[in-house]
Amino acid sequence: MKEGFRFSASTRVGFSDTDAQGIVYYGRYLPYFDLARVEYHRSLGLLGMDIGEEGHEFVMRACTVEYFAPAVFDDVVDVHIRLGRIGRTSATWELAAYRARDDVLMVTAAQTLVLVDLDERRPVQIPNAYRERIAEFEGSSGPGG
Repeated sequence: MKEGFRFSASTRVGFSDTDAQGIVYYGRYLPYFDLARVEYHRSLGLLGMDIGEEGHEFVMRACTVEYFAPAVFDDVVDVHIRLGRIGRTSATWELAAYRARDDVLMVTAAQTLVLVDLDERRPVQIPNAYRERIAEFEGSSGPGG
């Protein structure tokens, strides 16, 4: 596990993930990041806001991505993820994607998601149970730790 991260998920680059240059198309990293975030939540029993209100879901507010090195067809990509910041209604995730065969950092990202009431389309407060479960997992490497 990479320093500062306590969770990662792996995926393999499919042919359809590559562009005419034979490398992973830049937009294909977003589904890799989604996979890591979903698996992180699944591992903590937080998938689908299982401990939150029904009808409340996280939606993407902002995403910043930096690219450093390419991946190619059939590479295994290890995506490390951690909660960087949690506010009243939003959470910012930090991600780092490494090429498994040589441990090269390829991409980093920060994604801010807001918890919203799907009917009202308005932000709602993130439940304390959600915060506590993540803090318990992240420990001192978590936000502010």
